[in-house]
Amino acid sequence: MATPSTGLRVLDLFSCAGGAAMGYHRAGFAVDGVDIAPRPRYPFTFHRGDALERLADLIATGEIQRYALVHTSPPCQAGCALTVGTNASRGWGAEHAQLIPALRTLLDMSGLPYVIEQPTGKAPVRRDLSLCGETFGLGVLRHRTFELGRWATTQPAHPRHRGYVRGYRHGEYRDGPYVAAYGSGGGKATVPEMQHAMGITWTDVREELTEAIPPAYTQWIGHAFLTARQEVIAWS
Repeated sequence: MATPSTGLRVLDLFSCAGGAAMGYHRAGFAVDGVDIAPRPRYPFTFHRGDALERLADLIATGEIQRYALVHTSPPCQAGCALTVGTNASRGWGAEHAQLIPALRTLLDMSGLPYVIEQPTGKAPVRRDLSLCGETFGLGVLRHRTFELGRWATTQPAHPRHRGYVRGYRHGEYRDGPYVAAYGSGGGKATVPEMQHAMGITWTDVREELTEAIPPAYTQWIGHAFLTARQEVIAWS
């Protein structure tokens, strides 16, 4: 595993098992993770605790200035199209806390550039950047939206999908070049298939894999951030 070379550090909030963290590491950053659940497989420095409380504490003490960028992947159930649509159609009425407004307030207080990552759905985030597994030749589609605070980058091309996601949908089975890295049954991916498709080898916990974003996404974002940062420095 390569040693970070930029001398810059990323704060990885709601880190889960480190899919995003590994991408930033590969882009040359040191990474500190925070998650409310124990994550013994997280591959970098890890702090267990409430992400919003941790961010508030770092701001209050001034320690937030140790970081060049804050990456956040808050729980998505309140805005996920799959969850919202399924609950409504089946009358379940389940409610999930929406943390993004409070999170954004703290991120603005931090004064740092930031990233808020969410599935493509109804979450209250700006669609400053959208990424797809096909952009990186992966075995998952896993579309994700990113709100970028205090920095910007260009949107990469979204290549045409090569086919279907393998599995059952509405009672019909379709084969295809992508695996369904969520849920279980119905032709969903096995743990080894998810590991291979997303490039995540350090955890074999199904829940962690179904929640992860492929490291290729944040490796791309990390390089884009470094480019944007250098352009700001050059003009200042």
